[in-house]
Amino acid sequence: MRTATATAAAVTTTLIGAGAAAVAAGRYAADAALRPEPGRPLPGGPRLSVHSTDPGRITLTRSLASLRPGTYGLTAPGVHAVVGPVLPDVPHGPDTVVRRLLAVTHGSLEPGSRVTLTPQVYLGNPRSALGLEHADVDVPGELGALPAWFVPAARDTWVITVHGLGTGREHPMVLMPFLHRHHLPVLDLAYRGDLGAPASPDGLGHLGESEWRDLDAAIRYALRYGARRVILHGWSTGATMALHAVERSALADRISGLVLDSPVLDWHATLRALAAARHVPRPLLPLAVRAAEGRAGLRADRRPPGADPAALRVPVLIFHGPDDVLAPWEPSRRLAAARPGLITLHTVAAAPHGAMWNADPAGYEEALRRFLTPLM
Repeated sequence: MRTATATAAAVTTTLIGAGAAAVAAGRYAADAALRPEPGRPLPGGPRLSVHSTDPGRITLTRSLASLRPGTYGLTAPGVHAVVGPVLPDVPHGPDTVVRRLLAVTHGSLEPGSRVTLTPQVYLGNPRSALGLEHADVDVPGELGALPAWFVPAARDTWVITVHGLGTGREHPMVLMPFLHRHHLPVLDLAYRGDLGAPASPDGLGHLGESEWRDLDAAIRYALRYGARRVILHGWSTGATMALHAVERSALADRISGLVLDSPVLDWHATLRALAAARHVPRPLLPLAVRAAEGRAGLRADRRPPGADPAALRVPVLIFHGPDDVLAPWEPSRRLAAARPGLITLHTVAAAPHGAMWNADPAGYEEALRRFLTPLM
């Protein structure tokens, strides 16, 4: 009897220990998925080798990433450059690809450097990068002052831009020249966890679940300083924040339109992709996702943004495509199909997460022009 009792106790202790280890591992993996790490490549952004550079050209390792159409930033520690389209008529080896090298904005590109394509094309601020006059402003948020750039223009409808995963407020600068040409003021927001902004109380990102309140603060700021209405333009989790704002904000009636680029509408899939990209072992991925959902406040009883298409009351333009491995585009397709008179889906092929403009700048801006014209 004593032996059986001892055996049972040992088994119980082992199970408890294994359970505690699993919980600890899940918590660690959740932190890997949720903790902001500026500059860390997102899924779909493999490192490429620089083979050579010539005036106006760069030769990179041949891969699906280096063959993507469009315009991208090229980053490495201490380096930032801008590359344009592939140059198919330039001689090159079978394992390489030649792209247009538009600028080296920081550091230098040496043969053997390991670089990553990024949707963030510009460094600096609107004045230094684009020649656009702007003001550095502080938006009062619930956690403290949120830094933002304000680019003035004549209209009283403002566009509030909100970046997403893996980038900062420099990312929306790709659209500032276009918006400025159409006389739309732009408020480009940094939110909790960004450089210069207050940290989230737990030090983690929440895929827009808490961050949307910083966007709400930016709407209040815009209305206080001259905007009559606002259009929210968000990328990735910034798009999720925009959906939360139109669904939850007391100022939702002042939002006249939403532009959603690569919106995170299935947080389960995005958390799994983030955890995998940050080298969480495959057996721990289910634990990581459950733990991350709990830590981020993404409870099973809380519906994701856009889950009720009937609740949307303003025109919506979605830019998304089937090559996004971080935020699957099926939820975007379903959302657009549910409200065809209100929601427009502009499909972009061969574009990674958050890079719909990069893959086709002209097509993106033309779709955006058509959408914005009746809202200005």
